[in-house]
Amino acid sequence: MYECVRNGVPFVLAGSIRDDGPLPDVITDVIEAQRAMRRQVQAEGGVALALLMGTTLHAIAVGNLLPASVLTVCVDINPAVVTKLLDRGSLQTAGLVIDAGGFLRELAQHLAE
Repeated sequence: MYECVRNGVPFVLAGSIRDDGPLPDVITDVIEAQRAMRRQVQAEGGVALALLMGTTLHAIAVGNLLPASVLTVCVDINPAVVTKLLDRGSLQTAGLVIDAGGFLRELAQHLAE
């Protein structure tokens, strides 16, 4: 998140009713969060890639919001998360069954090369 803020990368953080002390900038109103996500997707330049990591409900909700033109990568240790997302029609999704921390470590290493 630090790097997104530092580099001006737009993001939307949506919380849930179960969040206890969410991060700054988390939108806790689910309707407003959905509106913010739609604005981001429809903005000029839009969204080319969505990384959905480590949270089943948010991954499915966001995956269902995205147009088919957005490459979507769902990363979760639980293979059922990817299956649930695909079952709901997000056919542009590639699923990786791996711990999100391990995925991010590998991604950072490959981006540094």
